[in-house]
Amino acid sequence: MAEIRTALVAGANGIIGKALMHELAASKGWRARALSRRLHGSKQAIAADLTDPDATRAALVPARDTTHLFYAALAPHPSLAEEDRVNGAMLRNLLDGLEAVGAPLKRVVLYQGAKVYGVHLGPVPAPFYEDENPRHIGPNFYFTQEDELRGRADRGGPAWSILRPDVVVGDAAGNAMNIAMVIGAYAALCRAEGAAFRFPGPAHVYEGVFAQVTDAGALSRASLWAATSDAAQGEAFNYVHEPFRWRRVWEKIAAAFDWPLGPPIPIRLATHMASKTPAWARLVTEQGLNDQPYERAVGWGFGDFVFHSDFDLVSDMGKIRRAGFADSVDSAEAFIAAIRRLQQAKVLPL
Repeated sequence: MAEIRTALVAGANGIIGKALMHELAASKGWRARALSRRLHGSKQAIAADLTDPDATRAALVPARDTTHLFYAALAPHPSLAEEDRVNGAMLRNLLDGLEAVGAPLKRVVLYQGAKVYGVHLGPVPAPFYEDENPRHIGPNFYFTQEDELRGRADRGGPAWSILRPDVVVGDAAGNAMNIAMVIGAYAALCRAEGAAFRFPGPAHVYEGVFAQVTDAGALSRASLWAATSDAAQGEAFNYVHEPFRWRRVWEKIAAAFDWPLGPPIPIRLATHMASKTPAWARLVTEQGLNDQPYERAVGWGFGDFVFHSDFDLVSDMGKIRRAGFADSVDSAEAFIAAIRRLQQAKVLPL
């Protein structure tokens, strides 16, 4: 009989977690269970507040058959020190809870972003290499989580693998770091006012090679590889698609949806779009969209971070390809597909 692996996906409502649950459901040899702060909807879902160690342990009793943990849970915080404390504790509480219920955990797949290289602090040398960039001074919760996994493995605990995507493109609604939602909502509000679809950032960012993204579906396939490949055990891998110029991608997105283009305009979305609540409410009513508060629907501040990042953002992809995983997608097509799915789900206006 073929081996059946039982996956627990922490952060199953997020961009990575949602795509991963879909991929696991379509993959032979896997059973999948979702874990999130809020109930996911599946009969196999577990609701748990990972900041509470006792509640987490109690909630994990149904997950005592877990063989593989995919950890995509995240608690953002403006204070780096608090973000480090909370996110480090969440992973530790989950691993302690799985150990307490006797789960035969074999491997943990952890997700890190380019923040591990210090891009949130300012310009850093590029390309980013997994084994070359020394750590910057903390706090950085990625360091804390990685050290937690390394320490447990050294003591005979589960093996680990780390994937490092950047600006994940997916179709999870209500997620502050969903760049496809930012682009689609911005375009819809421009159209509602008869305005052109203008890149909301500086011209040199629009024309320069400052961007890279990771498609959530491709990342899910990379995740299953990282969870099972001997070559991935105890290793961290960048996983992004080819760097691109925003102008080229912006033009393709505009053409796909028939959105009229204009020259870039260096606005700050978090400020400029704050007054658009009435316009968004009209679109929700007119098109029968899922009604959620405007301030939660779109992460304008994340859009500002992406569209105003004016230093090289390039992750070297040689390591993961040499290790045996070479799947990739076209970045523009990833954006277009994600926006279409959000429209079909009545999250974004047509």
